Amino acid sequence: MFTLQVPTSSPWHGKTLELIELKWYNLQPVAFFKDVLDRTAAESLIKAILWVDQDLAEQSDEEDAWYDHQLVGLAVVRDGERIGTVSLIDHLPAQDLIHVTTENGIVLVPFVKAIVPSVDIEAGTLTVTPPAGLFEELPDDADDEPDASETPTAEPTDR
Repeated sequence: MFTLQVPTSSPWHGKTLELIELKWYNLQPVAFFKDVLDRTAAESLIKAILWVDQDLAEQSDEEDAWYDHQLVGLAVVRDGERIGTVSLIDHLPAQDLIHVTTENGIVLVPFVKAIVPSVDIEAGTLTVTPPAGLFEELPDDADDEPDASETPTAEPTDR
C-alpha cells in the first residue's frame, strides 16, 4: 500500500493505492494500481508522491540486500581506514552505484561484491576493495616513456 501526497484539491487526497503490477517498458518502470482503471485516472496521479509505510528497523529477508536508509550514513572503510561516508544510492539498470562522500568530493562506487565485499550494518561500516584510481589520482606515466633522442630508429624488416 502507498499513501499519497497530493494537494488537498486532488480527488486522491487522503487515499491510498495498492500496487498490482510493475513492468518495464523502454527501460522505464510502469506501475499498475488497483482502482486506477484508465489513462485519465492515471494522469491525475502524475505529480503524486507515493509513500511506503515501512518499519525502519525491518531487515531485508534476502541475503546481501539492504534498504537505502540502512546504507546511507555508513562509514566507508578501505584497508582498515575510513575514507568516506555513503551519501546516496543510485539504482541503475546494470547495477547500483554508491555515492561515497570523501574529503576530495563524491566518488561513485559500483555496488558489486568484487568492490564492496562486506556491509556491516551493526558496526556502521561498508568495506571497499576498489581498483587503483577509483579513490585517488594515478601517477602520470609520462616520466616512464623514453626521450625521443633515446628512441632507437627503426629499420625496415623483411617478412
